[in-house]
Parts: sequence; structure tokens; C-alpha cells
Amino acid sequence: MNPAYTQSLNNLIEQFGKLPGVGPKTAERLAFYILKTDAAEAMALAEAIRDVKQNIRQCKVCFNLSETEICTICSDMRRQREILCVVEQPNDIIMLEKTGLCKWVYHVLNGHIAPLEGIEPSDLTIEPLVKRVRQGQIKEVVMATNPNIEGDGTALYIRSLLSPLGVKVTRLARGLPTGSTIEFSSGSILADAILGRSEL
Repeated sequence: MNPAYTQSLNNLIEQFGKLPGVGPKTAERLAFYILKTDAAEAMALAEAIRDVKQNIRQCKVCFNLSETEICTICSDMRRQREILCVVEQPNDIIMLEKTGLCKWVYHVLNGHIAPLEGIEPSDLTIEPLVKRVRQGQIKEVVMATNPNIEGDGTALYIRSLLSPLGVKVTRLARGLPTGSTIEFSSGSILADAILGRSEL
């Protein structure tokens, strides 16, 4: 806390400093930007933050982010409902959709299995995933977990649950480098991975 700053300014700097990737200097610059900008612009930012926290929830079907009970992707009847793509986080859906190749529906796990971090299968949305597949409409499950130890382990665990149900389980091709994340992959790499997916 800087004694030269007011309490309110110190509080704002402290809150900005809690954001990922924001160091003390950047937090100060952001705080002074808010201080100098006009009140309407600053309040628009505050209202946008409030709206995100109040309005966004999980889709009750796929667990993607949504402002309604069922997200826009699950509501889109033009989607290939016989293909279900499983991802770790909502950000992964955004990246896959940007390729323009994905006409399927999704299921968000909200993470990956990582026993050393205390994350067990029961902490993820694996049980609802199995229930969706049991309904019989899905013919292929595309595992789009990240190509690292945790993502691969999660994919293999899910495959062991789905195999007895007679559904085809594939994974994205290894155009995705091992140890990387979908969120930061380029569109061309993701396109190759989608088109070259193989059976898991």
C-alpha cells in the first residue's frame, strides 16, 4: 500500500493486482487509467463486470457458459447431434469454433483428472457425460482434452466408461503438440487436428 495514494486508489490497485499476469506496475497504470477516464466509461466497465458475475451460468446440457438455461450451441438444431466433442474448459470451445469446422455439440468437463492436485473424476462433469451418451443419439465422442499427461489420462478414463456403451470414441489428431493447450493453439493446427482425429 502506497501512503501517497488515497485509500480508494490503493484498494483499486490491489484489486487489479489480483488479476492473472498483472504485476504491481500494470495494476497502478490500470488504476490511474480508471481514475482519469470519464465516469460513464468507468461505470460501464463496473457494470460489465457485474453483469458477467450475475448473468453467466452453466448450460444445463453441456456445462458451457450461457446466459440462458440452455446455451446457443445446444439450442442450435442445425448442429450434428450425433457427434459430441468433449473439452476441458469453455475457452476450448471458442478456439475450436473459430476454425469453422466444428458443427457438432459439446460437453465441458470443467477441468481434468489430476489426483496430485486433488481433482478426482467426481469433481468433473463425467457422470452427466455418460448419461448423455446413454440416451443413444450420440454415435461418436471426440475427445478434445489437452494433449498433456492430465488431458490424455482424462481421455483414457472417459473412454473406459464409454466403450461398453458401443459409441465410437476418437481424439483430435496430434497436430496439437504434446504438452500444449487448445486455448493457445493456432487455427490451422486445430483444423488439422479436427480433420485428422483418430479412434482413441
